[in-house]
Amino acid sequence: MIDKNVVREIVEQWLKDKEYFLVDIEVSTDDRIVVEIDHADGVWIEDCVALSKFVEENLSRDEQDYELEVGSAGLGQPFKVAQQYVNHIGKEVEVLAADGKKTQGILTAVDGTSFTVTTQEKVKVEGKKRPVVEDVEHTFDMKAVKHCKYLFHV
Repeated sequence: MIDKNVVREIVEQWLKDKEYFLVDIEVSTDDRIVVEIDHADGVWIEDCVALSKFVEENLSRDEQDYELEVGSAGLGQPFKVAQQYVNHIGKEVEVLAADGKKTQGILTAVDGTSFTVTTQEKVKVEGKKRPVVEDVEHTFDMKAVKHCKYLFHV
């Protein structure tokens, strides 16, 4: 079986001095390698092809046969790394908390391992008869949510 760390080193070597970042690498027991990369402005197919060729040049098919797939982290897929959160600041996201509660709002801040989503909610204000719509901040731990993903509207 191909060592995931070897693949990671090859990919990181290609990524060096580029604005792309690694999202995920999967190596299955039947040596199917899937590499996901991302970029603040999206991923170009030409760059996926270039990375694929670079990996193939640095892994010997004579030693072990493998299947290789290089692509982008899918739009609308859950975030896997902190840089994806950073790239989506100011955009609408959906968070599925560990308790199953969904929150939709604007991703307003990312701080290490946590992030903040601002929603507009009706809040009862003292001295007013009717609730007032206000911005409410919700802070989540990246590792404590089931997922957070970008919401795109068609």
